[in-house]
This record gives sequence, C-alpha cells and structure tokens, in this order.
Amino acid sequence: MSRSNNRTPAQMRPVTITRHYIRHAEGSVLIGYGETKVICTASIIEKVPSFLKGAGQGWLTAEYGMLPRSTGERMQREASKGKQSGRTMEIQRLIGRALRSVVDLEKLGERTIQIDCDVIQADGGTRTASITGAFVALCDAVEHLRTKKLISHNPIRDQVAAVSVGILKGQPLLDLDYLEDSSCDTDLNVIMTGNLGLVEVQGTAEKVVFSRQELDTMLNMAQQGLQELFDLQQKALESVVS
Repeated sequence: MSRSNNRTPAQMRPVTITRHYIRHAEGSVLIGYGETKVICTASIIEKVPSFLKGAGQGWLTAEYGMLPRSTGERMQREASKGKQSGRTMEIQRLIGRALRSVVDLEKLGERTIQIDCDVIQADGGTRTASITGAFVALCDAVEHLRTKKLISHNPIRDQVAAVSVGILKGQPLLDLDYLEDSSCDTDLNVIMTGNLGLVEVQGTAEKVVFSRQELDTMLNMAQQGLQELFDLQQKALESVVS
C-alpha cells in the first residue's frame, strides 16, 4: 500500500520534538508527527482547584484547541461560539488523564500544572502528538520547580506517549495521517507508559468490524511505534527523565 513519505505499514511519520519553543512557559515543546504540528506548553500555577484545597497534593489539567487555519478550510474559533465542542472536551480530558497517570500529585505540593496543546497544523493524530509532546513540556516544568527548590523529589514516575493505528483495506497501519484516518475501516488510539503499561485504548470499527486477532496485531504495532517515541522523548530531554 502506498503511504505518505513512502512509509511501510509499520513505520512512523518523521517525529520532531523542539523544546523551549515558547519563551515564557516553564515548559514548552513544538512537536511534529509528519505534517501535524502541535505547540504544547506546561505552566505552573501556585494554587489548586477548590476541591483540592488543604489536601496536600497538586493537580494537573489540560486544555486543547485547534487554530482556525490548522485545517484545509478555516474553522471558527470555539471562543467565538461561546462553548467548546464535545470533541475538544473529550481530547483535553484524555490528555489530562494520560499525564496524570505518570505523576505523583502529592510530590507536586499544592500547585497546578496547566497543560495547553494548540494545534497549528492538522494532518491526523493531533491528540496522540499532543500527549507525546505535552509529556516533554511537563518534564521541563517539573525541572523548573526542582531548580527553584520548590519541590525536593521528582513527581514523574514514568514516561507516557500515544500513537494511532488502524486498518485500511485490510492492512494494519501505524500512525495514520488524515487521508488514512478519514477512510480507514478501524481507528485505534493507544496510550502507554514507558514500562509498557496501557493507559487508554480508544478503538472504533468505522466501517468493518475487527477481530480479536486484528486488535492484538494493532496493539503490537502501536507498542513498536511507542517504543520509538519513548526513545525520542529521552533524547529530547537528555538527563531530565530520571
């Protein structure tokens, strides 16, 4: 099957991670999964939500958005509509859950790390790129806290990354671009930790149902891609991940 960049079915798109992309944020990354580009920032806020006041722990939350010309046709800003779409809310909750799965919130102290993922160019896999890039931004924000001696122990327990996989015309494919994603028979998003623990699997049969054997094939393919992403995160972070 012919794919973009002449990729094989089990090959990732070129992935780039550029740290310190935004000057003012404690942690920031520009991540690219092929032509998909997302700016991920991690901001430290010295307070927690009201439901956590006095609980002796911190919090991590996320917001996600797409710029009006991140797609082929201009989309209306959600702020101008006065509400977020269900898709936006679902994705930002997913990002928050994924990152919280590898953070010891008690070690953060009573503060919040706010993750913002802004898609500046979309070509499939915006949620998976957001999670992978946001983890690197999170590490830099935590390192800022440690450098300032605001925390004494690293609250990050493991890495986390995400990738899509699917079936198109009977062929399992790793890291779907937009054309593949929009026409595939099965679409699966897989989030895993560095020790290969599953955080979340989002799978849907779009046109044709898939078998348990096909699911296992897709999960194995996703794990292969995720191991590449973990290596790229470590290279980008150098000695930050302990």
